[in-house]
Amino acid sequence: MRAALEHRLGSRVVESITQPTGFSPGLAARIRLEDDRRVFIKAVAEAVNPDTPSLHRREARIVAALPASAPVPRLMWTYDEGGWIALCFEDVHGRHPHEPWTEQDLVLVVEALREMARALTPSPLTSAETAAEAFADHINGWARARQQGERRLDDWCARNLDRLAELEAEAPALTAGRSLVHFDLRADNLLLAGDRVYVVDWPWARIGPAWVDWVAMAPSVAMQGGPDPESFLARFEIQGISRRAIDAVICTLAGYFAVRALEPPPPGLPTLRAFQEAQGRVAIAWLRKRTGWG
Repeated sequence: MRAALEHRLGSRVVESITQPTGFSPGLAARIRLEDDRRVFIKAVAEAVNPDTPSLHRREARIVAALPASAPVPRLMWTYDEGGWIALCFEDVHGRHPHEPWTEQDLVLVVEALREMARALTPSPLTSAETAAEAFADHINGWARARQQGERRLDDWCARNLDRLAELEAEAPALTAGRSLVHFDLRADNLLLAGDRVYVVDWPWARIGPAWVDWVAMAPSVAMQGGPDPESFLARFEIQGISRRAIDAVICTLAGYFAVRALEPPPPGLPTLRAFQEAQGRVAIAWLRKRTGWG
């Protein structure tokens, strides 16, 4: 794989610096070449995690279709041989948002996400799965918990499980849209380079309303020292979006995080469940406040 990369780029690799954030169970590194050019490469072997190679392939197809106006590092090269899949991107000399979040970073990110919504509406991908389909088919933790008779939920969730499953079931009908949404926005998927913001890691992208991304990001912002979810969401233009639709998406995401956190960690991702559990706590508290359910 390294030989193929060097052949494609026409220069030898002389330095590789692993990037520690994120949840991909494979290589994520900034590469310096002998001619002083720099690239970013992410790669995984099927033996490490059976699901991640297909995600890398999907990300390659999505990023290759994005317009130049999208705030996304350019895809330069892909490799898919011998059980390895690798993606090579232009290197962005940036950083993740500060933790705790600063007002300066929040202003930059919110404006960038507004611009991204404009650039990706209508979606440049016409055949991508929709957010509504994702909510209907596999992001439905409360329905699964009810079906399985899950007994490890906290008291509030257990007491309101029927209501949670019913609200969750409304999400597919309330999330029709024309934008391409990232569907996994968090600080570790953002790079700030001066006054520019780049959005990375696109395998989960779906067609739907742009506001789904803003709602989904809110719990992680609060987790990392930023404003509470309601205050974060208020930074966007959400007039005309029904309160019920927002509640249904919050409910769906809360169920996904809370119920998935009860499962064993996937191969190569030992910290994922703890992160999901933390996001679930914030999302549940947000939903509990908005619904007023006892």
